[in-house]
Amino acid sequence: MTLRRFFALFGLLIVGTVLIVAVLAPWITPHDPFAQNLDGRMAVPFWMDGSVVGHPLGTDQLGRDYLSRLIYGARISMIIGVSVVICSGLIGTTLGVIGGFFGGRVDAVVMFIITCRLAIPLILIALTVVSFVGSSFTVVILTLGLLLWERFAVVARTTTMQVRTLDYVAAAQAAGCSKFHILLREVLPNIAHHLVVVATLEMALAILLEAALSFLGLGVPSPLPSWGLMISEAKDFMYFSPWVIMIPGVALFVLILGINLLGDGLRDWLGATRDA
Repeated sequence: MTLRRFFALFGLLIVGTVLIVAVLAPWITPHDPFAQNLDGRMAVPFWMDGSVVGHPLGTDQLGRDYLSRLIYGARISMIIGVSVVICSGLIGTTLGVIGGFFGGRVDAVVMFIITCRLAIPLILIALTVVSFVGSSFTVVILTLGLLLWERFAVVARTTTMQVRTLDYVAAAQAAGCSKFHILLREVLPNIAHHLVVVATLEMALAILLEAALSFLGLGVPSPLPSWGLMISEAKDFMYFSPWVIMIPGVALFVLILGINLLGDGLRDWLGATRDA
């Protein structure tokens, strides 16, 4: 097994594990992640002296079980990552395929839209929208989904321009197939392997941006156990109880690492498949 394949499998293991944990969260959490117990707040995790039985990762400043909140936080991160990728993927792929296939003025309009989006500072716009509309789970997903489509558009446009000159597209045109049929049945399946890799990168970015918004108090609202919100709530205790900020921080780091390793592996595998 090559080193690159090992890293890809390692990334798949991480993402798969987090996905399973997210799906099974209601059945595997040892406690209610929202239940407060002020008498048992700031209990230390199991590797420190004075840990409490039944709370292996300790409790937070309100006495909520940290392991349960971490598990539900994985669920929120995966839902946001997948939802944002679907939303941004539909927007970006549609624009990119239309611009790359038709060219001319249509492509010029698409490029103008992409350029306008690239000129907008992403995090500032997200902060502005969420601060005006209000922070909620749905608002975060829609905001990020409407802002993270440009990479899909650029990749879809470039690959469509390469595919549209190939023989099978010319054969479909000669057979009298409609433009919609050609785009849907001939172009999209042959650029999908590029878009899959983009989707992994955008998923990692969406999870990081949600964590950043939640850290600033404009993301997923409390008491939902977002990892970014857990880090934000823990920052006041980081000097005396560093584990409260270390645990969700490490979880976020490991998930992003796994997604990126999986994306690199998919890029290599799909590229080799297409070459074959």
